[in-house]
Amino acid sequence: MSHDAAATKPHEQLAIALADDLTAVNAMIRARMASEHAPRIPQVTAHLVEAGGKRLRPMLTLAAARMCGYDGPYHIHLAATVEFIHTATLLHDDVVDESSQRRGRPTANLLWDNTSSVLVGDYLFARSFQLMVETGSMRVLDILANASATIAEGEVLQLTAASDLATTEEIYLKVVRGKTAALFSAAMEVGGVIAGQDDATVQALFDYGDSLGIAFQIVDDLLDYGGTQAIGKNLGDDFRERKLTLPVIRAVAAADDTEREFWVRTIQKGRQQDGDLEQAMGLLAKHGALDTTRVDAIAWADKAKGSLAAIPDHPIKTMLVDLADYVVARIT
Repeated sequence: MSHDAAATKPHEQLAIALADDLTAVNAMIRARMASEHAPRIPQVTAHLVEAGGKRLRPMLTLAAARMCGYDGPYHIHLAATVEFIHTATLLHDDVVDESSQRRGRPTANLLWDNTSSVLVGDYLFARSFQLMVETGSMRVLDILANASATIAEGEVLQLTAASDLATTEEIYLKVVRGKTAALFSAAMEVGGVIAGQDDATVQALFDYGDSLGIAFQIVDDLLDYGGTQAIGKNLGDDFRERKLTLPVIRAVAAADDTEREFWVRTIQKGRQQDGDLEQAMGLLAKHGALDTTRVDAIAWADKAKGSLAAIPDHPIKTMLVDLADYVVARIT
C-alpha cells in the first residue's frame, strides 16, 4: 500500500478500487433521471445527485458483487437503483423535516418547493423499480421492494415515536433499521444475489449492511450531543427537533420525577427555553447515557466485521472491515 492509499479513508479506498464501476453507475444515473416531458425532474435530481455525497450505498452493492467475483453487467443497475431509492427518500425527508440544508447546500424544497420534492422523489422511486426489473431477478426485486417498504414504515414510525417518551429501545431500533440500515443491508444483499452466491454468503452480506447501518445511525445520534464533527448538523439539532434518540431514551429510563418533568416539557411538549440543551447534556452525562450508547455503536461495528468472517479474503473485504472501524472512529 502506498503512502497515499494509507492516508485515504476506507470509503475513498473503495471508491478508488471501484472507480470504473462508479463511473458506469454515474452515467446510468444521469441517463435514467432524464425526462423529456418534465424538465423540472432533471433540474431537481441533478441538484441532489451532483452534490455528491459519498455514494456509500451504491458502493456497498458494487463492493459485494466484486467481492463475490461477479463481473457484470447488472451490479451497475442495482447500484443505480440503490442510489435512486436513497435520493428519493432524501427528497421526501427534507420536506418532512422542513430542512433547509443538505450536504452543505440548500435543499431542493427550498430552491423549488415541497411539491416538486415530493413528486420528483416519487419519480425516482418509480425509476428505481424499472431498473430492478431489468436485472430479471425476482429475488432482487423481492429484496429491494421489501427494503423500500421498511424504509417507508420506519419514517412513519418515527413520526409517532420521535417525541413520545414511551418510545423504547426496541422501537428506536425499528426506526433506525427503517431509515438507515434497511438500505445498507439490501445494498449488500443484492450484490451477493446477483453474483449467484449461496444463502449463507448472502445472509453474511445482509448482516454486515444491517449492523453497519445501525452503527452509522447511532454514531450520528451520539454526535448530536457532543460531536464537533457532526456532518451538516448543528450540535443539539435532534434535541431541538424533539427526536428521541438512544442517549435520551436511556436518560429518560433512568430519570427521577424532576428529570422526567424536564423531558416531558422539552421533548414531549416541545416547550424549550435557553439553557435546556445544556441541562439535557448534563442529564445524559449524569446517567452515563452517552457512554453506554458509544459502547453499543462499537458493538454493532464489531458485529458488522464479524459478519464478514465467513467470506473469503479479498482486498475489498479488508476495506469493508476498515469501513466498519471508520464509522465509529469519530466517537472513539
